Amino acid sequence: QVQLVESGGGLVQAGGSLRLSCAASGNILSINVMGWYRQAPGKQRELVAAITRGGSTSYPDSVKDRFTISRDNAKNTVYLQMNSLKPEDTAVYYCNAAVTTFRQRYEVDYWGQGTQVTVSS
Repeated sequence: QVQLVESGGGLVQAGGSLRLSCAASGNILSINVMGWYRQAPGKQRELVAAITRGGSTSYPDSVKDRFTISRDNAKNTVYLQMNSLKPEDTAVYYCNAAVTTFRQRYEVDYWGQGTQVTVSS
């Protein structure tokens, strides 16, 4: 019914940059908060960045001033610009969106399939 498709992961050297994209498609009425999470091997999934429909953003201290989240509401797409990457940023990055569909008329959390980001030292 709703799909989130991520792109932009890959291998980068420490200090480098990557830009992730996540496009939502389907029977979408509206999207509230969109966010990026990551999960490293043996660790719990953690929030990396979130953005409301109005553009308010939030970040944990670990990525603040290095990562920037943005969104294009007309395209139902969220982006994550990652600069000054560190080896500890290595993880699978997942897109998340709180979506209301025409059919359900209530908000449901959807997840992307994940994209690998590897930062070499």
